[in-house]
Amino acid sequence: MTLTVEQAGPLTTIQDRGRVGLAHLGVPRAGPLDRPAAELANRLVGNGPDAALLEVTGGGLELTSDAGCWVALTGAPAPVHIDAAPRGHGRAEWLPPGGRLRLGTPRTGVRSYLAVAGGIDVAPVLGSRATDTLAWVGPPLVATGTELPVGHPAGPPAALDTPRPPMPGPLRVVRGPRADWFTKDALDRLCSAPYRVGTDSNRVGLRLEGAAPRRARDDELPSEGMVLGAVQVPPDGQPVVFLADHPPTGGYPVLAVVDPRDLWWCGQVRPGEELRFVRAG
Repeated sequence: MTLTVEQAGPLTTIQDRGRVGLAHLGVPRAGPLDRPAAELANRLVGNGPDAALLEVTGGGLELTSDAGCWVALTGAPAPVHIDAAPRGHGRAEWLPPGGRLRLGTPRTGVRSYLAVAGGIDVAPVLGSRATDTLAWVGPPLVATGTELPVGHPAGPPAALDTPRPPMPGPLRVVRGPRADWFTKDALDRLCSAPYRVGTDSNRVGLRLEGAAPRRARDDELPSEGMVLGAVQVPPDGQPVVFLADHPPTGGYPVLAVVDPRDLWWCGQVRPGEELRFVRAG
């Protein structure tokens, strides 16, 4: 079975759970930015947790299928149509042989996840089918005209009582490994004012605009390992939250680290929107 991409939209990538455990070799993890939404989409069509699916940024995806299959859309609630008929979000839908699926622009959020029963069956690279947009490891970007092979369904689709997690409000953070490179009030300062999401945010990092945490040291920091959710502060003082395609190392101090339970929201907040931080410990 094959899906043919008639329109790829602004940015569509293939993602699975990513390349965990290879950072010491300089390989980013990749994987979906909104992990709960991706996991739900796979469960809805009967896929296992390792199945690859499509992460669609800003909608605009249009594809056809040469055979009937179950699909499910989660994440940012983009309008979805199959053969011009409106279909639902957060549930399995049947795409008939020769059928055409279209995604509109999400009403809220940024990234939608489209799973197909059997998963996107492209060849894995370093044990994963995830596209990394920093080092370009894994499958290439999904482009108009791409033909996507689909694997054999692992099980039947199932209706699931899985309500969307509520927006976490302020992002919970803990003290980072280089908080001592900042003034004693820097973390409180980070948590006391809103930050606006910059237009240059992407899968590598959420770039923020707002109050600059004050440095206590001005010397250079040797490159060191970086974790998912690290809040790094470059010389301009504007924090960057490292996301799934972040580099394995970095040379700027990390003031805080976002709680893993809140990271999904970093993949859905739009440029120009505001967010806040709150100390979790």
